Amino acid sequence: MRFTFGDIVLDTDRFLLERGGDTLHVQPQVFDVLSHLVLNRERVVPKTELLDTVWGDRFVSESTLTSRIKVARQAVGDDGILQTVIKTVHGRGYRWVADVTVEPGPATATQPAPTPAARRLEQRIRFCTTPDGARLAYATVGDGPALVRAAHWVTHLDYEWESPVWRHWMEGLSRHRMLVRYDERGCGLSDADPDDVSFEAFVSDLETVVDELGLERFPLMGLSQGGPVAIEYAVRHPERVTRLVLVGAFMKGRLARARTPEELREAELQRELIQVGWGRDDPSFRLYFSSTFMADAPPQLWSDFAELMRRTTSTENALRLNDVSIAMDVTESAARVSVPTLIVHGRHDMRIPFSQGVELAARIRGSRLVPLDTRNHLLMPDEPAWGQLLHELDEFLADDESTSSPREVHGVS
Repeated sequence: MRFTFGDIVLDTDRFLLERGGDTLHVQPQVFDVLSHLVLNRERVVPKTELLDTVWGDRFVSESTLTSRIKVARQAVGDDGILQTVIKTVHGRGYRWVADVTVEPGPATATQPAPTPAARRLEQRIRFCTTPDGARLAYATVGDGPALVRAAHWVTHLDYEWESPVWRHWMEGLSRHRMLVRYDERGCGLSDADPDDVSFEAFVSDLETVVDELGLERFPLMGLSQGGPVAIEYAVRHPERVTRLVLVGAFMKGRLARARTPEELREAELQRELIQVGWGRDDPSFRLYFSSTFMADAPPQLWSDFAELMRRTTSTENALRLNDVSIAMDVTESAARVSVPTLIVHGRHDMRIPFSQGVELAARIRGSRLVPLDTRNHLLMPDEPAWGQLLHELDEFLADDESTSSPREVHGVS
């Protein structure tokens, strides 16, 4: 059905939210909250009902619901003071109060419109232990042949599942396949206080996860900082990696490639910003990182990413992880990569310069470089570069996946 109020259109059949004819991109949970409230606008909807409807049997705190209500209000031009669309009924829940015009959709009694729960991907989170005793959290999404994504700069399997920064990555990368990802040690649901934070430990963590899953041969993706880790793994285990995909990756970290006083100062400044501002409630320091990761994203996404980073790891761990990342150098290993390799990089990437993609393509024999027309390091779902990335990935993995079939791996069915 289509619900119109003011210049806003909420289409529950097409999962579409528009304002003034322009599509509004919101998190799936935000859309589901709006849908459930407008569908039940004749009554107060209890908080427990919203939690059960939108998140099902997943445990989330009431503060998560409160944050989604806040974003929902912002999306439709409301706020917690005016409450012209969503009214808080203290002690009970929320009620839709805006007048709406309703247009029936194509659904019939025999063919009901899909519910939010029916279209939501299922994330399966499990844990394993590395040889040095660190606990790692890993997750699988989707079904079919596996695609393993090496861990990169600060992840959180649970929080990023609801993040508008990452949600479309999981949906896109798990199309026709099972996406495997994990939290780097010191991040997210993995061990928060590991003894060893080093490049060798990062490679060992990747080895541990794929061994735990019982994966024998699989394509491997390295995004950003995950690129050097994926390259090193592919060199050490060429018999297991069928294809290598490097997205916005680098051969040398920021400090390792610095050649001028200005470049050295930039590396030092990044460390100082982490040290001074990472743990503060004021997100202004972390917004620097957000703006370099997503130069052309709306400011709200900068704030979402800044908050995700703070939740993901401590200031101390952020510093340790940063120090390892900026010193990475896989120049020698890149020349030894022997598996088919696809390199995708934004021409105007504000985080990792395009020159690093060029250097990788020149170093990895037989690799193919695909430039993307974007300034974003983390691609947005509504930019053409995102669709191009998915197309190139599907094309590159097609031959690999045609020879594979969905199968049960250890711990995943």
